[in-house]
Amino acid sequence: MGNPLHWLAQWPIRAAVLLFVAWLPLGVELDGFLPALIAAGLIGLLGMLLTLPLQALLALPWAIASLGGLIFPVTWLFNWLINVVLFGLAALLLPAFRLRFGLFSALLGAVIYSLLSALILRAFGL
Repeated sequence: MGNPLHWLAQWPIRAAVLLFVAWLPLGVELDGFLPALIAAGLIGLLGMLLTLPLQALLALPWAIASLGGLIFPVTWLFNWLINVVLFGLAALLLPAFRLRFGLFSALLGAVIYSLLSALILRAFGL
């Protein structure tokens, strides 16, 4: 498990990124910074709890589609699919976090959230 201080430092950054994603015209809606903090924490918690089971569930289709990991974009696609599921579940569980356009909002919101979070956290050395 990673350093808890790193996670605590990442949490408000991820919440700010989530607010930025909500500002974009993607149909991702948040009721403020506190719901963004809760949603970012919930996405992280769901990721800790569900990523391995989802990877296990998708292992056979992933292995076939990517030729056992030889085709990298397929691996990226399956990881993105897991992020979309986590993003959508967080929106289902938190009334202050909504996906107005359903799957479309989850697809675009999850990829932008993941990419921006990774870039910003890397820039800060987190």
